Amino acid sequence: MQTNASHTGASDRDFLYTKEDFRFIARLAYEEAGITLPESKEMLVYSRLGKRLRALGISEFKAYCALLSSEGAGDERRKMISALTTNVTRFFREEHHFRHLSTAILPDLIARAQKGGRLRIWSAGCSTGEEAYSIAFTLLKAFPEAARFNVRILATDVDPEVIAVARRGRYRGEAASALPDWVRSNYVSSVDGAEGGIEVNEQIRNFIDFRLLNLIQPLPMKGPFDVIFCRNVTIYFDAATQDRLWEAFSRVMAPGSHLYIGHSERLSPRMSSHFATVGMTSYRLLPATAASATSKG
Repeated sequence: MQTNASHTGASDRDFLYTKEDFRFIARLAYEEAGITLPESKEMLVYSRLGKRLRALGISEFKAYCALLSSEGAGDERRKMISALTTNVTRFFREEHHFRHLSTAILPDLIARAQKGGRLRIWSAGCSTGEEAYSIAFTLLKAFPEAARFNVRILATDVDPEVIAVARRGRYRGEAASALPDWVRSNYVSSVDGAEGGIEVNEQIRNFIDFRLLNLIQPLPMKGPFDVIFCRNVTIYFDAATQDRLWEAFSRVMAPGSHLYIGHSERLSPRMSSHFATVGMTSYRLLPATAASATSKG
């Protein structure tokens, strides 16, 4: 071991882990997914990735870092990112956003769709799918015939494992326990052999396009989106990466469209000039900003 790389907890840890190992992983996490890992997260990285070392039969982080650096390590890098992020979500999380969507936004969008216009909603950082399905439930409650019109919901995440869970649409009892009766009676079915578990009905699953997407890379879609949910995603990003993402969103949002972010997230002063605040962590893209973004694209 080099003298400038201390062994973290050598006497009571299963894996050799140096500060150089941590710095390599922190740099890679930032390059791959925009995740910022300050030194205070050193032991969190050890704890989260120790499971990967056990699964791979590796005894030290240096060998794991070498694996991550090797050609064809894309799958393991994705698993690393998955291990480092926390997929905490639930149906109708931050319920005030869904109330605002239902009462303040959807009526005009539905009227436009009924006249032949398009309606697009994006759940960016959808995790295991509860957010995207909550959007679909809210939309279909207000617009039961939506599938007959030009209406679509896009749901994306950087983690292929959570996207697979979202596509299946099957949830255990604890995840489904807070679902309101109107959802249970119309949009989900009980799962045999799973106490209290549910499965989202096929027509709802087919209404949502789940895709793998890394938000720090150039966005492949042009939109325009009428609503974007991106909640509790940028808590992992530094200020510059956050601003790049908000700006990228503004380029694929329709004039007057809406953005919902997480309860602990904020737009920077620079990006706040692009959006009007319309509620708690709820924003409307200013028309001048949308026009400017469109002309740049």
